[in-house]
Amino acid sequence: MTTPAPSVVGKLQALVRIPTVSDRDRDRVDHEAFDRLLVELARQFPRLHAELELTRVGSHGLLFRWAGADDSRPVVLMAHLDVVPVEDGWTRPAFDAVVADGFVWGRGTLDDKGCVVGICEAVETLLARGFTPAQDVWLSFGCDEEVMGTSAQEAVEVLRARGVSPWFVLDEGGAVAHGAFPGVSTPIAVIGVTEKGVTSVELRAEGHGGHASTPARMGPTARIARAVMRLERSPFRSSLPAPTVELMRRMAPHAPPALRPLMANAARISPVLARALVLAGPESAAMTRTTAAVTTLSGSPALNVIAATAKAGVNIRIMVGDSVAGVLAHVRKAVGDEHVHLDVIESGEPSPISPFREDAAFSLLEGTIGEVFADAVASPYVMMAATDSRHFTAICERVYRFAPFRMTKAQRESIHAADERIGVDDLADGVRWYATLIERIR
Repeated sequence: MTTPAPSVVGKLQALVRIPTVSDRDRDRVDHEAFDRLLVELARQFPRLHAELELTRVGSHGLLFRWAGADDSRPVVLMAHLDVVPVEDGWTRPAFDAVVADGFVWGRGTLDDKGCVVGICEAVETLLARGFTPAQDVWLSFGCDEEVMGTSAQEAVEVLRARGVSPWFVLDEGGAVAHGAFPGVSTPIAVIGVTEKGVTSVELRAEGHGGHASTPARMGPTARIARAVMRLERSPFRSSLPAPTVELMRRMAPHAPPALRPLMANAARISPVLARALVLAGPESAAMTRTTAAVTTLSGSPALNVIAATAKAGVNIRIMVGDSVAGVLAHVRKAVGDEHVHLDVIESGEPSPISPFREDAAFSLLEGTIGEVFADAVASPYVMMAATDSRHFTAICERVYRFAPFRMTKAQRESIHAADERIGVDDLADGVRWYATLIERIR
């Protein structure tokens, strides 16, 4: 069994201290920070850079090939180098990578530089032993995942051009989740076998504007406010797709006695269970249905001016079984106002469901989880966020999403928020998990 080097925490700190914040507007991106990150990555992982074949992808994306004994069933391990911006509320500076209370604190520790370091450290350690994987192993590190960028798509095109058809792809996503379900104390190692589609729309109302002293009834801001509330009162239908049914079945033995029959018979009573999950809280409710979150609002530029145009941005995560067309129809019907225009900013369908029953690749992930996280129950699930791996479904039918780190509910809630942090011991376990996975590939 491979033991991670003591310096792995320092390697993560070095990467977290470089603020590689991505932005949809490329002119606002600090490209020099990304340049520094690539230099630092090569400094921290010299064997990987010396012995693996590297292809640059996009502005700062990286695609490594580690030649194996065979190339008939190549594997792709993924992570991304960019992070989201920092908001207020941090206990410790977001880019200082402070080690305190058993954690490394900082933006990107969980999303997703922890995975970058975990993968690279595992490869570096195995290379030092002279290990050769049984199959080609590709490392794909995107640079614009947080802004739905194109580097992952470009990596897919490089692989397609080279005739590479991966046996399976593994990206960030699920985790060894503690406190994931009410009443279940056993950690659940959730492996995303699909992910929700991401669609963003803007609700827009227009009027004549004017002086705030003479407001007219139902101006643009009032229409948008009413549209937002109508949408809030019109949730999407709930359902339990196959991965969620399987998740319930596997959690059942570890649930409170009153819930065990419900969860064990999820397939038979899915409508009842879906309603129960909706009532259990936002995290479990999102497991059952398409969600729509109003994230941006805009109106007048001044307090004494009536808005000529008012807008509300809505981020929609589309559940497996729903579609972009169906979701847009639902929003239009819910808003019910011909004066509120619906502008589609971006759209994406849910990803296909990857095999998880009696499948060798999924069993490999399960077995590796069992070896490193013996107390956890491994299970498929529907990932609610979006990852770069969705693009790899074009060349691979087995696309999985799992970050091999223990995460409490508070840690999961810190992703894209304040006080993001990873446990020092958990980082070491993650390195061991990636190394074990690579060793087990056949």
